[in-house]
Amino acid sequence: MRFVCSKNELSEAISNVSRAVPQKSTTIQALEGIKVSVSQNRLELTGYNMEMGIRTSITAASQDCGEFVANTRLFNEFTRRMSGDEVIFEIDDNNVANISSAATECSFSVMNADEYPDLPEVDRKNGFTVKLSVLRSMINMTSYAASTNESKPVFTGELFDIAEGKFNLVAIDGFRLAIRCEDTDTQDKISFIVPKKALQEVSTLIKDDAESECTIYANDRHIIFDIGGTFVISRLLEGAFHNYKSSIPKDFKTEVIVDKREFINSMERCSLIIDDKNKSPIRCEIGSGVMKISSKTAIGKVNDAFTADISGEAVTIGFNNKLMLEALKAAEGDKVRLRFSGAMKVIEMLPLEGESYIFLIMPIQLR
Repeated sequence: MRFVCSKNELSEAISNVSRAVPQKSTTIQALEGIKVSVSQNRLELTGYNMEMGIRTSITAASQDCGEFVANTRLFNEFTRRMSGDEVIFEIDDNNVANISSAATECSFSVMNADEYPDLPEVDRKNGFTVKLSVLRSMINMTSYAASTNESKPVFTGELFDIAEGKFNLVAIDGFRLAIRCEDTDTQDKISFIVPKKALQEVSTLIKDDAESECTIYANDRHIIFDIGGTFVISRLLEGAFHNYKSSIPKDFKTEVIVDKREFINSMERCSLIIDDKNKSPIRCEIGSGVMKISSKTAIGKVNDAFTADISGEAVTIGFNNKLMLEALKAAEGDKVRLRFSGAMKVIEMLPLEGESYIFLIMPIQLR
């Protein structure tokens, strides 16, 4: 079996699919490598860890057909370090891959692909599309709020909630909630939960200048993201997601418009004296056009203040420094709106205009 292809295209394809290759040893040894399928003028690469798979293909000059499984590290490093722009692969009858490029020649053993499991099948007749840049924004602005606690697996994923032309991507961990909303042409009612890990890989695969669309297909158990011919296949999480709409406050007593960078800088100063051994809530006093931020632990204390556009009642509230910082850094725009309903009511963060995102943070009672 022989094929010739671009070194850079192959190297990028290997890098993409290797994200789905298990990092640790598995009971199925073939899964520890990358499956390569050769067909006439086409090369298909697959990585799979039984939870998520990534498949992509590139053009290759070949008249042969066949499959093999290549060691991920050797396949990646040998390809990347080849001296020429094109690489020539020849797989002999002893399952040895001989690689040549310009003046460089090398070889390594490959495995038979018979034991490599098939990726799950999902019907691709019906799907919905999302602009790639929008999908990446939605993932990046919400994934921080997904839980890392495996005792509630459903919260380690994000809810895709589509109804009446609105697409909400929702993450929650019990202390905070993040919602990112976009209009969609899809009028169908769709609801499923995708693991955070799969969504982060989808975001990574989307290039900065991506202007095309991602097509998403799903059934009761699996989902496929088609990112310009690279497919991410993931299992869906089972279980009932939190009724997130009931958590959104219906009114508020205080609204603050604040410069995001100024707030982040103040929070980072207060966070210098907070660590795992010295925990303390941030104290925030809001009123008379000023936000006063302070923290105090055994390490020391910090007092800070900055001006803000404040309307409504004065309020003093406590919150976790990490939760607030992560929400601020995920928010888009130079300014954010903060809404408060009282000292022990949820804090709401929104964009300066509209509700393209809603972040909720639970307060902490102050002594």
